[in-house]
Amino acid sequence: MQDIWADITHPTFLPVAVAACRMVLAVVLGSILGLERERHRLSAGLRTHILIALASATAAMVMIEIGHLPAFATDAFRLDAGRLIGAVVSGVAFLAAGLIIYSKGHVFGLTTGAGMWLAAIIGLAVGLGLYVIAIMATGLGYAVLGVLRMVEARLDRHDTELQEKTLKGSHRGRSAGHRPPSRPTPEE
Repeated sequence: MQDIWADITHPTFLPVAVAACRMVLAVVLGSILGLERERHRLSAGLRTHILIALASATAAMVMIEIGHLPAFATDAFRLDAGRLIGAVVSGVAFLAAGLIIYSKGHVFGLTTGAGMWLAAIIGLAVGLGLYVIAIMATGLGYAVLGVLRMVEARLDRHDTELQEKTLKGSHRGRSAGHRPPSRPTPEE
């Protein structure tokens, strides 16, 4: 039985415990981004961000393992990490593009798509063992998604109050049908 098992498996370059820790960290960091999206009931939420980070980390670790297989230790085979990164980034960009919608002069889904892209890059960083970079990117990404959402809401509220004041001031000496100028749309 051990001979059969030895024939279908091979020793790994990365210890199993290291690979498992990298996968768990990718899940944790992906969930941090995904929770923020899930809280606001957006189309790509917790599970999507976790799976993207985990898949990217796994792809990075598979690349490391392939580079250390005896069958590929020839001059004819050369491992190119840039191609792996490009493939993952392109694949996730394709998924994210499916979420972006343009309707009535407004674009929806850009932030969700960018969050998915960030989850992929974080997963790659974890899979390659670049933990500090992955953790910093997660923290900054969460700040952008969460904290800046509050800043945008406050700015929108201020803009609405300003429009209301303008509307009240413009009614003096003008016809009842006058409206203040509206906010420009993205296509303007």
